Amino acid sequence: MSPRPCEAPDSPLLDRPNCSRSDNGCSSISNLDSFSEEDLEKIRRIVTASAKAFAIGAGLKGGLAVFSVLARLRRSRLGAYARKGGQVSNGETAIAAVKETLRYGLFLGTFAGTFVSVDELVAAVGGNRRTARWRALLAGAIAGPSILVTGQNMRHTSLAIYILMRAAVLASRCGIKSKRFGRICKPLTWAHGDIFLMCLSSSQILSAYILNQDALPPSYKSFLNIHGGKPLAILQGVKETANGVTFTNLEGIQKHYRSMNMDVKLDPQMKVPCSIIHGQQSCGSHFLSFLVQAYRRALPVYLPIYLVPALIVHRQDLLKRSYTILGKVLLGTSRSSLFLATYCASAWLVMDLHAVQEFQ
Repeated sequence: MSPRPCEAPDSPLLDRPNCSRSDNGCSSISNLDSFSEEDLEKIRRIVTASAKAFAIGAGLKGGLAVFSVLARLRRSRLGAYARKGGQVSNGETAIAAVKETLRYGLFLGTFAGTFVSVDELVAAVGGNRRTARWRALLAGAIAGPSILVTGQNMRHTSLAIYILMRAAVLASRCGIKSKRFGRICKPLTWAHGDIFLMCLSSSQILSAYILNQDALPPSYKSFLNIHGGKPLAILQGVKETANGVTFTNLEGIQKHYRSMNMDVKLDPQMKVPCSIIHGQQSCGSHFLSFLVQAYRRALPVYLPIYLVPALIVHRQDLLKRSYTILGKVLLGTSRSSLFLATYCASAWLVMDLHAVQEFQ
């Protein structure tokens, strides 16, 4: 009686159990053994990309969530968040933050894993050189719907726009180097062209912030209201001044300044909104005091943005280069906080100066 195919005397499968003629166990094991080092490297690349992306996504979102929860707890201890009907508790906020962290990590992990998988598959089937020009485009298009992992009923317009803008930046860099599109993209190489783009975007953002807040996404609207540093009553007064309509809430503005021990009397016929914006302060002193306050508000925003990625990316070098890494984190946090503070303070200063010049 001849031996079964999977029991050939010189076969390494002799020592593997449950090997019969009717199943495919032996062939499956043989297929696993037949993987080349190149195939195993591709699998490793897919798994590594997914794991790193999940860690980065969960780390970023989780770090921001931790700082947000801690800030909420601090405000609740100070009495700023006495719970009212319909408001969520701190525990519910923490649970929601954990869920959002996991969703964001799964989204980035799925996105990276899908992208690398499609990239490797297309390269293996169509050839690495033959598909080099377009397979990344295909892989990105197929990986894009992975944002649904965060929830089918959740909208991430801001995130999608951010990714779109990053893609536009990369496309413009490729266009600058391209012989075909080099002329079209040449304005992007102009000196201080980035400042020009910043001015264009700021004009739209700040006009919407003052004149039409409903046009802004809720999260960005909340961000601007916090770092704009002015209550809604003052924003409403500035808007009414810009539109040339009758004031509707001067009493609310005066009440705000009384809470700051400033007795401000506002004229319903005023044309220059300086007293609305900064009460009894001069334009210059308001700029300086607002700059300091805005810097303090910005620090808790940028610290986790720099700290969490540094802890994830440089986790293996923290003990060796801890002072260098933490120094860069502090420098980046300080610079970004100063940028946001100067941006907001300058916006109010320019508004003051423009109003004064226009009605002189």
